[in-house]
Amino acid sequence: MNWRVIRAIIYKYATIWKNNIFRISDIFFYPVVDLFIWGLLTVYMMRVSHAAPGLINFLIAAIVLFNILLRSQQVITISFLDDIWNRNLINLFAAPIRLGEYIAALCFLGAIQCLFVFILLAICSYFFYDFNFLALGIYCSLFFINLLVMGWSMGFFTSAIILRWGQSAESLAWMMPFFVQPLSAVFYPVSVLPSWLQPVALCLPSTHVFEGVREIINTGSMQTNHLLYAFILNIMYLMGSFFIFYYLIQEARKHGSIAKYIS
Repeated sequence: MNWRVIRAIIYKYATIWKNNIFRISDIFFYPVVDLFIWGLLTVYMMRVSHAAPGLINFLIAAIVLFNILLRSQQVITISFLDDIWNRNLINLFAAPIRLGEYIAALCFLGAIQCLFVFILLAICSYFFYDFNFLALGIYCSLFFINLLVMGWSMGFFTSAIILRWGQSAESLAWMMPFFVQPLSAVFYPVSVLPSWLQPVALCLPSTHVFEGVREIINTGSMQTNHLLYAFILNIMYLMGSFFIFYYLIQEARKHGSIAKYIS
């Protein structure tokens, strides 16, 4: 694996973001607005319903951490879509770039943006809602890593689907995170879901992350099986998404279907 090539790919996509003020504002605007809307709604609900004081802490944590999953997936998928929109996909894969180098570059890019968004939202949470993510200790970084990796899996899977079915499937780039959100028990426990849906929800790494967040905020401790299941599922899904993406890229190269993205 050539790190010089990886740096070049990262620089390519970073330049797109740097030269587009609307892309930069997207990093700041949507996560912060999301935090303020849900945060203020939670404050209002606590005032009128006398809900438990821990409710706002959990919802703030859930909003911030779900943004990690969302951003991780979208950085990869939208970076891939940039090359489709700019008719550059065939040039990219005609260059002496290994697929592993391309994947590594997108994962690194996603990690950097997610870390930036997390720090921004964590600071806002502390000053506006008096919630300190440092109180979660080492678990905070483990939650972050699990959601980041799940976002990578979703991003490469979505990109593979778009490559296979063309630009008609582009809406998946924005749909996928919100498709798994209800099953991930982001704002409520898994027990709220219908009984037949609960086993499906427990097959998602994000479900175990948010169940763990809820548990540690409510009790101050957490069963390690939540993180264990999340890591195991993430490894399985990440390997599966890499395989699907690799297979469909190779098929597109073999049959020449990748050429349809230049016109």
